[in-house]
Amino acid sequence: MLGVPGVFRGLGHRGFAAFAAGLAATLAALLMAAPAEAGQLAWTGTWATAQHASYDPGTSEVTVRIPVRVSAGGSSVRIRLANGFTDQPVTIGHATVGRRDSGSAVAHPYDLRFGGKREVTIAAGGHAVSDPVRLAVPDRTDLVVSLYFPGRLTHISQHWMGLQTVYWTPDGGGDHAGDSDGSAFTTTDSTFPFLTGVDVRGGDAKGAVVALGDSITDGASSTANANRRWPDYLAARLSACSSTAGVLNEGISGNRITAGTDGNPSALDRLERDVLSQPNARTVILFEGVNDLSWGGATGDQVIDGMRQIARRAHARGLRVIGATVVPYRGWGDWWTEDKEADRQRVNAFIRDSGGAFDGYADFDKAVRDPADPTRYAAAFDSGDHLHPNDTGMKAFADAVDLAALGVARDCPSARVRLTPYQPSLRAGQATQMTTTVTNTGPTAVTRVSTRLKLPHGWSAEPAGSARIRTLAPGERAAVTWTVTPAADAAWGTHPIKVNASWRQGGRPRHDSDGVDAIVVPVPSGVRAPYLTTATAEDAQYARNSGRSGDQFAIWAGGRDLSGGMDEKAAVYLPAAAPRSGSVTARVVGQTGSGPSAKAGIAVAGDLTAPEKGGYAVLAMSARYGVEFMTDSDGDGRLDTWAGGGDSYHPAWLRLVRDGTTYTAYASADGTVWQRVGTATVPSASGSGDAGLVASAVNLNYPGQTTTAVFDSFSVTE
Repeated sequence: MLGVPGVFRGLGHRGFAAFAAGLAATLAALLMAAPAEAGQLAWTGTWATAQHASYDPGTSEVTVRIPVRVSAGGSSVRIRLANGFTDQPVTIGHATVGRRDSGSAVAHPYDLRFGGKREVTIAAGGHAVSDPVRLAVPDRTDLVVSLYFPGRLTHISQHWMGLQTVYWTPDGGGDHAGDSDGSAFTTTDSTFPFLTGVDVRGGDAKGAVVALGDSITDGASSTANANRRWPDYLAARLSACSSTAGVLNEGISGNRITAGTDGNPSALDRLERDVLSQPNARTVILFEGVNDLSWGGATGDQVIDGMRQIARRAHARGLRVIGATVVPYRGWGDWWTEDKEADRQRVNAFIRDSGGAFDGYADFDKAVRDPADPTRYAAAFDSGDHLHPNDTGMKAFADAVDLAALGVARDCPSARVRLTPYQPSLRAGQATQMTTTVTNTGPTAVTRVSTRLKLPHGWSAEPAGSARIRTLAPGERAAVTWTVTPAADAAWGTHPIKVNASWRQGGRPRHDSDGVDAIVVPVPSGVRAPYLTTATAEDAQYARNSGRSGDQFAIWAGGRDLSGGMDEKAAVYLPAAAPRSGSVTARVVGQTGSGPSAKAGIAVAGDLTAPEKGGYAVLAMSARYGVEFMTDSDGDGRLDTWAGGGDSYHPAWLRLVRDGTTYTAYASADGTVWQRVGTATVPSASGSGDAGLVASAVNLNYPGQTTTAVFDSFSVTE
């Protein structure tokens, strides 16, 4: 019973009831499963997430489709569902699983049963485990789990920061769990409802590694829909071993060791649910403490005491425990102080020399700190908020984990290759230098090391010297500088560059790879007919690129605001192109170099050079407010109505549909599934009008800042 009093601290009455019911259901499921599992291969967790919130969706007869990237593969699959944070039962009328085709499409959905039955009702606080289904699942495959909810869906128990597009049918859409195509799924969000785990058996995984953490482990500030959380990168490393392991992400944004809330139980309180009960869990990586020390009010000694408790409980259940050092956070709001930094150093000193409390440690602090100021992130790893890493920082965390110390995988590659810089900016037809670095982290030398770049079509790369290395001793690294030149007609925007490395280890060929998102940036050059430009914002410049992939446009602009009395923007437009009945569509590829309220999108008006002539509407994306649909309701040339909100994302497809004096705005992340933003009546709209692309820095509170916005796929249809 070690640590049991701490399990229930801070849960509250409803949280305690849900926890107790869930624990009872879990124990019952394990007891019932034991005879059936005897003599069979054990289940291993390959994907997981931690529930911590609920909401009322206000919908009925809907189906959700949840894509997940598994870590370890197998020949059979089952799913785990939980209704942990609601006070009412939920019924699932039909569930399927299958390998993802693309978007919301599934190659072949396999029906799931629960105790032999198609339908399952999960009590408040309860759990359900599906029967197994035979399905070949390679390592790091995208699966899709579909759940149909008959009748009124009263509450959803969820993990809210999925960083993954999740697809829903509209209200009343019915059962589409068995559909192969995804056309019925017309709305999206980014939370994981009810699904808490996917397990496999029949593969080569010898166990699972559980990442217990906060928002950094959850993936905050990593690229959405790209699986670039540090546990994802760790899974990629493990997949190259002779025997791999499942990697389970149990990060919750805002999580702490020393305290919790009703919707965010502490690491101590959720240890049983999220770590110790995971199928075939062998190792836990504990990466917490920054929230406790920064804003949580805990001392270093309190954090260390909590870590000791977690380690003792995990060891008592036979798990290895790897401690991860607490990352620097100076510059993250006003939370950092000298005293708190001293506590962070005290905690990290304990993690590095725990006296046996941990079985090893991963020095995440050392991996990302600035050598010139160890209280801060190095710029190459900082997402910009000085707490959460970017994708390269996530990769650095995974690289800092000693795979042998995990105790779950065998014969892992001992060398790693990395490509820098992170997100290099290039210009079409102009050379830029990039570097590949191979590091031997193993105990013996590796030989015949070679690296090769994989480039977009029409690009070239030349190494300075040889890209081959005869021998690389333990701890040694070797770098090669490459001159990379994009094609002269390269499209603006993101282009993946990959490096592949090969070497011989123990007489066997081994491989590793890495990649970066290179950004080809536009250069101001003006536009040509039939396009025109107009600006009320300072520093306006423009460019048009007519390449093999079609027209692209770039706008550079200042501007204090794009609404009300300060309609300050720059625009590229087609005069008299917007029909009385039709649509204007464009994709905002990206927007950089400005404050959080900067906007880029599409606009229509009777005359974009004189919006006061009427018919004025704008649909834009901003970092702070997401999609923004603004119209001029009284015809004075000022945008005075607003609809929208939600998460910001790029690329973003935007569409304005006009029917006389009525405008309806839509947005999409992929150009396929469109969500209605809002509808507005603009009495001054009459006849045809101008249609164009607009951008504004919205720099009222950021004087002097300008923005760069890149667009493509601009079209007008009747």
